[in-house]
Amino acid sequence: MPDPLYTPRVNNNDDSVRLTGFLVQPGASVKQGDPVADVETDKASFSVEADRDGYLLAFCFQVGETIAVGSVLAWIGSSADEAVPSATSVTTADTRTGTPTLKAAMLLSQYGLAARHVPPSGERLSAGDVERFIEKRGLAPAAALPHSAPEPGQKRELSPPARGMLRTVSWHKSDAVPGYLEISWDPKPWADYSAAFQKDNRLLMNPLLSLLAWRLARAAVDYPILHSTVFADQAWQYDHVNLGFTVQAGANLMVVVVREAEKLDQAVFVSKLAGLQRAAMKNTLKPEESSGATIGFSSMARWPVTRHVPVLLPNTAIMIAHTAPSAESACMGATYDHRVLNGEDVVNALRIITTPPAGDEA
Repeated sequence: MPDPLYTPRVNNNDDSVRLTGFLVQPGASVKQGDPVADVETDKASFSVEADRDGYLLAFCFQVGETIAVGSVLAWIGSSADEAVPSATSVTTADTRTGTPTLKAAMLLSQYGLAARHVPPSGERLSAGDVERFIEKRGLAPAAALPHSAPEPGQKRELSPPARGMLRTVSWHKSDAVPGYLEISWDPKPWADYSAAFQKDNRLLMNPLLSLLAWRLARAAVDYPILHSTVFADQAWQYDHVNLGFTVQAGANLMVVVVREAEKLDQAVFVSKLAGLQRAAMKNTLKPEESSGATIGFSSMARWPVTRHVPVLLPNTAIMIAHTAPSAESACMGATYDHRVLNGEDVVNALRIITTPPAGDEA
């Protein structure tokens, strides 16, 4: 049975890419990591690589077409004559991926929205779709950024990761009211717990960070205010805990999202998060795997950093800041949206996270 090769996300802000060229011909033998096609957005280009050894059987689109992130770009099989499935594209889990028209794209940018936020009424996302979405929610245009520099200089294009970060921090300026606090904690009980979990589950890598993130997801189940936000001047409580976890993939900082984390036990959560981290390193995340976070976890312990203040992910109320322990102690911090949470809420959450689960909780 042939395997699909999915269209990658080149930029966190773009839900579609343009197919600009084929690098191999159908029927050609490929190795895992071989470039097979070139795609681009307005600001970046990228070569899509084969994700397995085999034969490139067919491409599902023509050069010049604009294609949705997460759709099937090509099929790779075990033999050159293997039959290709009749369906030449696969919809992603998020069905709201209609490519926006030019006017719709301009409206999305004006209001700080992504195409995935707005359900299309047809094959493409129209300006009317966006206008109805804006009117229904009473949204106002996003705050404008300054257009002039204080000193002489030259303009340069932002990189795709920088554009994603600009959108994130702009949300802080126009909507969130971020605060920060931290507590001291003893990391040894968690280190012991993680080592035992690693041994019992025969894991190659230490699962400490994944287990701490799972603990955060469980805290959000017990205290739903942790995964809520303010939207259109009203409290907004999310139905599910979608945990965003920062991953350094080469030079790029990415966020992977474990969706509906409240339904997962420790072992399944750790496995799921590990798979998303591998996909981030390969740049093969699907749209729903890098968007829609309702709560966040970040660590800079690998560098090692003993204190940092992370930015909040858009439309979330808390981002945990895990750090490396110093000789005397360790601290666990959190950036939080003060419109939603107060200091006591955050301290209670940090106390839960820094305490390993008891046997009946695991």
